[in-house]
Amino acid sequence: MLRPAILILTALLLFPSLTRSAPIDVVWIDVQAPEKPALTPVTINPGDTALLILDIEERTCNMERRPRCLETVPRIADLITRARGAGVIVIYSLTPQGTPETILPQVTPEKGEPIVNSSVDKFWKTDLEKILQERNIHNVIVTGTAAHGAVLHTATAAGFRGMGVILPVDCLSAEDLYTEQATVRLLETGPGTRKRITLTSSPLITLP
Repeated sequence: MLRPAILILTALLLFPSLTRSAPIDVVWIDVQAPEKPALTPVTINPGDTALLILDIEERTCNMERRPRCLETVPRIADLITRARGAGVIVIYSLTPQGTPETILPQVTPEKGEPIVNSSVDKFWKTDLEKILQERNIHNVIVTGTAAHGAVLHTATAAGFRGMGVILPVDCLSAEDLYTEQATVRLLETGPGTRKRITLTSSPLITLP
């Protein structure tokens, strides 16, 4: 019965390096990016899907702070137009300091489209869950900025609530590519979303 324990102890005595590991800031240099994830075509059911436009505001989406966000705006605007045409509800979020007037003009809400105001998790202390439940929404298309803020936390919160999460990766943004990629990886593999997320891109989304 003691033999396995003796073998382990002997190995540790002969190879003391097994008892310690290199500092994490040293081993980080060996990190390699995972393979690019496969993107899946998606056909939307307008009756049970909502399009979320998260924090596309003047203070969060500008050339000085987050120029990559500006690159996503035309794609998000096109997705909004197609969603409205198909009868998909479009829901907006603001940062705590934001107002409807600070939303970029290319993606301005139409009258009656819901707007919630919160920090990174747009379900937190807002009516977002109620809005979705009242409309019998089971899937959300998540777009916006920042990838590692509103997108990550709102998508995760939706997953915790049992919703399908559709993530067009060309419609999220952060300050740099690494952060965007890390966000997608976390949502693809995270326990709250890995069974509920569909990675796609805006051209692969079909709206009837």
